[in-house]
Parts: sequence; C-alpha cells; structure tokens
Amino acid sequence: MRDARGNRRQPIGLRLWLSGGWLLILACAAIFAPLIAPQDPLAQDLFSGRLPPFWESGTEPGFWLGTDSLGRDVLSRMLYGARLALIVALVAGTLTCIIGASLGLIAGYYRGWPDRIISRFVDIWMAFPPVLFAILLIAVIGTGLTSIILAIVIIDWTRFARVIRAEAMGQGAMDYVASAQVAGRTRFGTMLTEILPNVLPTIVALLTLEMGIAVIVEAILSFVNLSISTDAPTWGGMISEGRTSVHQAWWVLVFPLITLFLTVLSFSQLGEGLKDRFDPVLR
Repeated sequence: MRDARGNRRQPIGLRLWLSGGWLLILACAAIFAPLIAPQDPLAQDLFSGRLPPFWESGTEPGFWLGTDSLGRDVLSRMLYGARLALIVALVAGTLTCIIGASLGLIAGYYRGWPDRIISRFVDIWMAFPPVLFAILLIAVIGTGLTSIILAIVIIDWTRFARVIRAEAMGQGAMDYVASAQVAGRTRFGTMLTEILPNVLPTIVALLTLEMGIAVIVEAILSFVNLSISTDAPTWGGMISEGRTSVHQAWWVLVFPLITLFLTVLSFSQLGEGLKDRFDPVLR
C-alpha cells in the first residue's frame, strides 16, 4: 500500500493491535490491582527477602515474580505501580495537550502579535533542561501526585505548542481556509471547524507520545525519590532499589524495567499508528 505521495506505507494494523493490547492489559491490571494482586504491596517479611521467580528453585507459593530485599512481592508492587504511572500519563498528558495545542493553534493561525508573544515565550521556556527543571520544580513545590502532574504540564506544553503551530500555519495557507473566510465564517470558527480537524491526527500522536514521556518522567522522579512516598510502589523506585542488588536479585530490576519499556514503546507506536490511520493526507 502507498500513501498520497507514492511512498510505500508500512502495515499499521498489527502495530495498533499490539500497542493497544498491551496498554489495555496494563489498564485492566491497574484498575483491578486490589483484586488480582497476590500480596499486599507494602507488606514486609525479612524472612522472605529476595525470593526468586516461580520458575527458579528456592521460591515460595504466591510470589510469582519473587520478592525484593524487604520481602515485598514484586508482582503486586508492579501492579500498583501501574496505577500511578497511568494516572500521571492520562492526567498530565491531557492537560499538557489542551494547553499546548490551544496556544499552538492560536499562534499558527492568527499569526501577528499572538504568534510573536507565544513563540518567544516558548523559546525562553525550552531553554531550560526539562528533566533538571522537573526535579527543581518538585524540590520547590514538594513531592506528591499533584506536584508530579503539575511539573510535567509546566515543562512539556511547549512540545505541543511548537508542533501544532507549524501544522496550523501549513493548514492556514490552504485554499479551503480561504474559501471558508470568503463564505463569511469568522476566524475563530474557521480555526475550530477547518484547522482543528486537520491537525487532530497530529495532536493525537503527540498526546500518546506525551503520555509515554509522562511515564518516563514519573519513573525518573521516583528513581531519585522525588515522586510520592518512598514506601509507595512505583516502577522508578523498584528500578532504583533493584540496581543495588542486581547480582543477588536481578528480578527486582528487570521486571519493572521491561514493563516501563513496553509501556513507553506502546504509547509511541499507538500514536504513530493512529496518525497514519486517520490522517486525511495519508489515507
């Protein structure tokens, strides 16, 4: 199959199914974690510390993926960690999308002084290193779920603003926009009914990508103990603990690391697949 430019397109059905399937499984696991988690994720038992996964010798029933150095069940902590990761991804990604995409549409379509103000503000904001800026914000406003979401929104809205601005500029130069204005439609109405639907596939791709980035940022903050409570199960916290005992209990590091990698990859591939499927230029 080829796109509108004659280039060969890659099959996207399998990519959508795999990425969407993994995220659906993860969402179900997070929602029903209290029902399917085999153990209490906070329960400690030093006599059961560093038990291996079920397929290795020396394990005990009920600890399918082993335990950490404090005897806490790895699988249960991963399930509860998925809840935090997905909440951060959905809330922070959505708020970032709304703020950044709105400013990008205004700057790209109206141009003039709105574009100059928004573009200069974006340039100044992007001069700060994002990860270090996030750590600084958390250190100033304090740890907690709300602080993590707020830090991600404050940092990453510029990503949407720059990309959507460029897309809106390109769409604003099209003939169908001039036709809508000749027909008497207001500029604001033209932006909502003509420009927005044509940049929506790009917004969706950026949104899913931003969700993956939010998961990474939360994991980084957890890794350096700047997320929520240090006892709370988070993927970043598990990775941080597992790296110190990787030679004695490799499963504490490997399993949350694989889950984090698959989640971020799935968000990225889902966005690209949806953009290819619904972009009117590529269909």
